Amino acid sequence: MSDNIMERMWALAPAFVEGVPQGRALGIKFVAVDRGRATFSLPYNPAVIGDPATRVIHGGAITTLLDQVSGLAVVSATVTEENIKNMAGVATLDLSIDYMRPAKPGETVIATAHCYKTTHHIAFVRAIAHDGDEDDPIAMSQATFMISQTSAKPKKAGS
Repeated sequence: MSDNIMERMWALAPAFVEGVPQGRALGIKFVAVDRGRATFSLPYNPAVIGDPATRVIHGGAITTLLDQVSGLAVVSATVTEENIKNMAGVATLDLSIDYMRPAKPGETVIATAHCYKTTHHIAFVRAIAHDGDEDDPIAMSQATFMISQTSAKPKKAGS
């Protein structure tokens, strides 16, 4: 990825959270983006507690975090100079999550995703969520995304 595209991706990437009402409501934050990789965080917030007795973050918030960071990893894997102004959309086709343990109450959850393979229409992503130690994950996901091709303007007959 050229430096120009990387700079533009860093400028555009926060909108991948801020532009999605659910991510914005949960408090998900953009952290980093690189070619085929992305990192988001979910700061601890009492509004996303799933069990008041244990103060553990709800699994749905972790699911949203993993899904959104995976989507940005796909976009960063497929962006080019030609399509950065009108990037192709992505849609989750399949998302499988293995929950390994609850997040520690009071800790920020960090999610990193790696888009390790793309075809013309499908992207494959692995992601991990942890609260400070990648070797002790909260959850790991495997996902496939559909890559929508940017649509060309229809040509007039005879042109």
